[in-house]
Amino acid sequence: MTHTSPDFRWPVRVYWEDTDAGGIVFYANYLKYFERARTEWLRSLGHAQEAMRANDGVMFIVTDTSVRYRRPARLDDVLDVTVRVQHAGRAQLTVAQQAWRGTELVAEGSIRIGCVDAGTYRPQRIPMSITRSIPQSPPG
Repeated sequence: MTHTSPDFRWPVRVYWEDTDAGGIVFYANYLKYFERARTEWLRSLGHAQEAMRANDGVMFIVTDTSVRYRRPARLDDVLDVTVRVQHAGRAQLTVAQQAWRGTELVAEGSIRIGCVDAGTYRPQRIPMSITRSIPQSPPG
């Protein structure tokens, strides 16, 4: 697999606390890395999550994840975590994410996030101000 130019890239360093007894990144921490990258991706588009909650009354919640682990990452590795929108619906996004160490793919996943009312947690349409700013990957 080649390392193509993603829509967004966020660097993450692996710290001691991220590793397991075997000295590699604990599998669940990739979800944390993916979450941080999505948060920074939204921020780069002008949509801080707290402002979305306060101003628009909506927030994103994760509804489904799938992660595939390709290679172990270790203490002090620097990973580039990518974000690419696969699908944008009226109330949900499906995001493809990858963690790269240089040109080596370490982990990849598909994360579905839903837009909900911040008070009731019921599905809500993603505000137009957000959908207009979200780049989508071409199909295929």
